[in-house]
Amino acid sequence: MGILVLVLIFISLSQHGDAHGPDSCNHGGGLCRVGACISGEYLAQYCFEPIILCCKNLSPATSES
Repeated sequence: MGILVLVLIFISLSQHGDAHGPDSCNHGGGLCRVGACISGEYLAQYCFEPIILCCKNLSPATSES
């Protein structure tokens, strides 16, 4: 019974209109996090709304040559 509930929750989350998915988040330089973004990050979009957030760094990463 518990597995069935988890499957139904996953299906409802993946079909939500504002969810972009983890691939979109990772491709855009973000990380999917559960609950809240950490310090120094902001909410860019949702991986699976409203639980899993796509967080990106506030300051752009600098690359050294």
